[in-house]
Amino acid sequence: MATNHQHDPLLPFLRSIKKALEGSSDSDSDLSKLLIYCITSFKHSDQYRNDVRFLKIWLLYMGVSADFDTVFKEMLDSKICVNNSSLYVWSASFFELKGRLRDAFTIYQLGISRNAEPIEWLKKAQTLFLSRISGIQNAASSQKVCVMEQLLTIDDKEHMKLVNKDINPWDTSTMNDLLKKIDPLIAKADGYYSSTKPYTGKVALSTLKNSSRNKVIEIGGNKYHIKGCAGQGGFAQVYKAYVNGDPDDLVALKIQKPPFPWEFYMYRQLDMRIIGRERLSYGLAHRVHLYSDCSILICDYLAHGTLQDAINSYAVIGKSMEEVLCIYYTTEMLQMVETMHDAGLIHSDFKPDNLLIRYARGDLTEDGFLDRSGSWRDQGLCLVDWGRGIDLHLFPDNTTFKGDCRTSGFRCIEMQEDKPWKFQVDTYGLCVVVHMMLHNCYMEVVKKESSDGVSVYLPRLPFKRYWNIDLWKNFFTKMLNQYPGNDDRRLLQELKKSFQDYMNSNPQLVKKLKELLAKQRASLCSA
Repeated sequence: MATNHQHDPLLPFLRSIKKALEGSSDSDSDLSKLLIYCITSFKHSDQYRNDVRFLKIWLLYMGVSADFDTVFKEMLDSKICVNNSSLYVWSASFFELKGRLRDAFTIYQLGISRNAEPIEWLKKAQTLFLSRISGIQNAASSQKVCVMEQLLTIDDKEHMKLVNKDINPWDTSTMNDLLKKIDPLIAKADGYYSSTKPYTGKVALSTLKNSSRNKVIEIGGNKYHIKGCAGQGGFAQVYKAYVNGDPDDLVALKIQKPPFPWEFYMYRQLDMRIIGRERLSYGLAHRVHLYSDCSILICDYLAHGTLQDAINSYAVIGKSMEEVLCIYYTTEMLQMVETMHDAGLIHSDFKPDNLLIRYARGDLTEDGFLDRSGSWRDQGLCLVDWGRGIDLHLFPDNTTFKGDCRTSGFRCIEMQEDKPWKFQVDTYGLCVVVHMMLHNCYMEVVKKESSDGVSVYLPRLPFKRYWNIDLWKNFFTKMLNQYPGNDDRRLLQELKKSFQDYMNSNPQLVKKLKELLAKQRASLCSA
């Protein structure tokens, strides 16, 4: 007969840890080492991923570790009880005890956004937490900084609600109203610098349009050595620059006229709502300098080009991107859209120009592809340019929008037919990007009659016979016809799983993908 140890290999660890906690173990035993050994042994085990006993071992390790952030992010990355309220309530308590109130609040919000169960307990725990913070605030009422206001920021819907339904989120009056509401809140955010005076640097910003290279502009006590223009639009220009002449400290400067703090606000919401390795997929803003005549947003600069560059590299030789590469990037984009929508954020300008390519720090291996660990952790895409982003937390629940993004080729079906939309603005953009990877051209959608006589929207161009037609037809059919207006998480997860299952069905596919990514990197990064 099998022993309990064989059925439940975690049991001996639980007993040893209990002895260590009771102080009845050998003097040489080290609780921290025991916890690390246990976590390392089972962190990838499906058997214990949703086991609360294993979660408690992680939390014990968090208690003896000085680095709460790393342990919590590792729990999220390993998907330890991520749908269980216990993860968020207990982790938030650790951060609260250390005085890290903003981080504690963010963890509560993360659990609620993921609808962790039991959700009622999680919400009650957050309410009690906010009540405790109110007591701190009252005790320190003489201080200028309001703790509650710092914590709640923009998530306090009661005083931020817009009562309109089916509104245009980019309408001038709507945007002005939103900017007025967020202004006193982002003024307290890290990296926010505002002046009522115009920019008066020695180098006029207007001269950068004609010849920017090697000019030096001073902002906030730093000197930025401009090394060239990285992008240009109707209202903004983006330049790459060395900070204080250091080539290892490369940033992107986004100069916009008139001044526009909205994008900085969106980046700070990303900081608060998306935790762990997923945050790498959405760009990073260091600071914004707001003047009366312009704003200068300082962001991370990724030097490996965009997904549009990768698509173009195939187009110039008359080919389309390899299907296995299309599948990989499609899976990455589905993950990105699921994560940001789950956090209540819509990008609204989802296109290949705004998807920067991230490469692994070392050589890719076949190991770790499935769970995006190891060298695959840094490999992927990074979504930037959040100037048209929408924060759903500013609007009442179930709000839908009516407005045109006016980006040719990326107007979702609802926009084309003057119907309300919500998440479709991003998912249609994702479909266009996938179509561009497959066909090297924008997507044109037509109504086609399905086998059961129902009319559905599908791309006009047919699927090539040597593709996995069932995979792509399922993707476009569901994304263009079954996409829900409110809860989109399940559909995105199902589609993502269909691509992952295909990649995992044949080890040669991952090997080929690894080779194509290495080839792409060598080609684009040396151009």
